[in-house]
Amino acid sequence: MEVAESNEMTLETVRDSLIRQEDTIIFSLIERTKYPINVGAYDKTKTAVSECSDSLVEFMVKETEAAYAKILHPAAASINVNSTIWEVYFSQLLPLITVPGDDGNYATSAVSDLACLQALSRRIHYGKFVAEVKFKDAPKKYESAICSQDRDALMKLLTFETVEERVKKRVAKKAMLFGQEVSLDDNYDEKKLKIDPAIVSRLYEEWVMPLTKLVEVEYLLRRLD
Repeated sequence: MEVAESNEMTLETVRDSLIRQEDTIIFSLIERTKYPINVGAYDKTKTAVSECSDSLVEFMVKETEAAYAKILHPAAASINVNSTIWEVYFSQLLPLITVPGDDGNYATSAVSDLACLQALSRRIHYGKFVAEVKFKDAPKKYESAICSQDRDALMKLLTFETVEERVKKRVAKKAMLFGQEVSLDDNYDEKKLKIDPAIVSRLYEEWVMPLTKLVEVEYLLRRLD
C-alpha cells in the first residue's frame, strides 16, 4: 500500500493519489464481476478456515486490517468506518455488480471481495490525509468550527458540488473505458461492458464521497485535541 508522510503532502499530491485510487477501485470491481454473488463465501458454516467462527471473507478482512494502521494526528486512530463500508459493499453494491448464483468459487470470490474492500477502505480513510492537508493549508478556516465542534459547519466547508460532479463523471468514463472488450476498431457495445458506469458513478455519489467527508469531519473535530 502506498504510504506518504503527511508533511510531504500537498493538495495536489492528495488529489493525484485520489485519482489513481479510482483506477484501483474500478479494476477491483471489474475483477469481482467475473463471479456470481456466491453467498457461500459469507456463510460461516462453509468457511475454509479451521477453528474459526468467521466466514472466509470476514477472516481475510480481519487478517489484513493492520494495513490501515497509518496515523497522522494521534486521534486519527479512533476514526474507522470499515463496518459501514462492509455493510454498503455486501448489502448494496455487490448485488448491483454481480449476477445471482453460486459457482462454488468461494476463495477466488473472497479474494476479489477483499481487494474491493481494501481499495474502498483506503480511498475513504484517505479522508484523514485530505483533512490534514486542508487544515494545514488554511487552519483559520476550520478552527472556529472545530472549537465549537460544529459538524454541519465543517461538512459545508468540505463540500464542493462542482468537484463532486467532476469526480462522478470521471469515474463513469473510466468504468466505460476500462470495462470495454479490447478490439481493433473504435466501436464498443455498451451491453458488453464489464461494469455499468452508472453504478460506479452512483458508488461515488452515494457512498465513497459522503463517507470520505464523514472521515474528514471526524478527523478535524479531533485535530486540536
